[in-house]
Amino acid sequence: MAVFSNSSFSEHEHVAFHHDPVSGLKAIIAVHNTVLGPSLGGCRMYPYSNDDEAITDVLRLSKGMTYKAAMANLPMGGGKSVIIGNPHTDKSPEIMQAMGAFVESLGGQYIVAEDSGIAVSDVHLMAQQTKHAGGLNAKFTYEGAPSDGNPAPSTAYGTFVGLKAAVDFALQKDLSELTVAIQGVGQVGYRLAKHLHEAGAKLIIADTFGPAVDKAQSEFGAKVVDINEIHAVDADVLAPCALGATINPTTINSIKAKVIAGAANNQLLTESLGQVLFDKGITYAPDYVINAAGIIDIHHQQVDSSAAKMKAHIEMIGTTLTDIFTLSQAQQRPTNIVANELAEAKFK
Repeated sequence: MAVFSNSSFSEHEHVAFHHDPVSGLKAIIAVHNTVLGPSLGGCRMYPYSNDDEAITDVLRLSKGMTYKAAMANLPMGGGKSVIIGNPHTDKSPEIMQAMGAFVESLGGQYIVAEDSGIAVSDVHLMAQQTKHAGGLNAKFTYEGAPSDGNPAPSTAYGTFVGLKAAVDFALQKDLSELTVAIQGVGQVGYRLAKHLHEAGAKLIIADTFGPAVDKAQSEFGAKVVDINEIHAVDADVLAPCALGATINPTTINSIKAKVIAGAANNQLLTESLGQVLFDKGITYAPDYVINAAGIIDIHHQQVDSSAAKMKAHIEMIGTTLTDIFTLSQAQQRPTNIVANELAEAKFK
């Protein structure tokens, strides 16, 4: 089990492991960088096949949060946590409370929030054991309605804004003229599908969770394909909204879409694949830029702000992406490298 020699270690400040034999919790917290402020990042619960898979995932996610916060102009660093287990069958209040105690043991270095497999109600259980939990005292949504603390609606809206910016830049078409393939229709992917459906786009969807597929198919008239085929369908836009590394040497040559813009973290298995996408003429929206609205939401809930201010901040995602696309074109360099350098200039 490699940590320091893991290719994703990338100068992490702190990586902590915890096993609570009473509750059964097995978890990892990774703090990548705290130069701009305490690290904030969601807790993911997933049935990883082995420990190395969990370690690599948390390291990649944590690093991504540092870049995400920097590009969103937020006074915070990047961290992440993972719980090893199936969120549909293994989750319990005891595990959530034990996770809260684990977060508390880091003394504020890491602020936990919801993520894939973890609901806001789970973070409330964690908060019984830690004061370092984000997104629990939400006052408003970007639309102005009361909030239950779930940042997924903001993440989906920000992804929609970013997707539209990418389409405007690369295709110069209205969304009603397009077909969008959405890989994963969970909390964020479903809401993104709703935005796109209301804008008139045709949808192709895939997910491993049957009820989520059925819901999106019924409500949006979406075409359903296998999760292992979604990347290769005939579509104008591919929107990865599930787990990371779906753009990899196995899938990349089958991608027909001319725009990749989705909410998933760490979409590229390796940074070098950004060059491959660039050479293929595919406009890639760097994941940590387009999916930053969740932490933007959490930030605005913690300071003196308003729904209008938060919405304006989220909509800057489109402007930031357009700047990245423009620089990429001018410099003839892949968008992920351009974005990385802009972020690193802020936190290094």
